[in-house]
Amino acid sequence: MNEGVFIDTSGFYAILVKADDLHQHAVSVLRRMEKEERIFVTTDYVLDETATLIKARGHGYLLRNFFDIVFRSLACRIHWTEQEQFKRTVVFMLAHQDRTWSFTDCLSFCLMKDQGLRQVLTKDRHFFQAGFEIL
Repeated sequence: MNEGVFIDTSGFYAILVKADDLHQHAVSVLRRMEKEERIFVTTDYVLDETATLIKARGHGYLLRNFFDIVFRSLACRIHWTEQEQFKRTVVFMLAHQDRTWSFTDCLSFCLMKDQGLRQVLTKDRHFFQAGFEIL
């Protein structure tokens, strides 16, 4: 397989919610990644954030499908946060207190750097600020 692509909360949301302004774009990126045999990488924190956003915006009916797809997919790798990764993220977040980055953002940035990932499916400009390429 080729290099992975990180998928953030807004990327998942755009894929799942047809009314999202970037739904068509996100689906086309998903299809392109499939053709290129690239995998998506995400974290347990992003899954938590995505489920919370879906429910908060009145799309709770999508939750079962969301989790089924993510857990059964061979093309989506979930990084489960361990204690050492959590501690490294705390250090990273404290070093960047001048930014408005959330803890989930910082965890994502650290994982992306650790995994050598450069591209991300997201609408979150914080990834661009951190030096990543938004698809």
